[in-house]
Amino acid sequence: MLTPPLWQRLLAALGYLLPWASALPFGQSLFHLFPILNWAVLPALPVLFLEKAVPFGGFVLFLVLFLAVARNPKVPYLIRFHVLQAILIDIVLMLVGFAFQILNLGGGFIGRTLGNTILLGTLILVLTGLVQSLRGQETDIPTVSEAVRMQL
Repeated sequence: MLTPPLWQRLLAALGYLLPWASALPFGQSLFHLFPILNWAVLPALPVLFLEKAVPFGGFVLFLVLFLAVARNPKVPYLIRFHVLQAILIDIVLMLVGFAFQILNLGGGFIGRTLGNTILLGTLILVLTGLVQSLRGQETDIPTVSEAVRMQL
């Protein structure tokens, strides 16, 4: 099997900045305990800046990625696969964030523990997706990858 060009692999990897930026608020207590982890915020700064600077920036970014990349058959399959997988992970993180707000889990011990777990789990998913996209392969995340394959 032929490996996709480097530019396709890099663009596919960039999609994972979206769920990483969405996961960062969950780990605020972890960042306070271990200040060295603040370096992990740097890759997500462009996404965070776009979400804050542009009105409805997160929604605009979602629409651009979904409509212009994931749904565009002219975009190479590897990029579409990884971007759509990153979007689905981001949607799950948004739903978890809404659940945190509804259940008021923000500041207590249980909320901090769950938030740190969500951050670390997202870190594992993002790193796995990055590595696989840079290798030019599909990441196999059990339910998410199946949903992505059904959409493409």
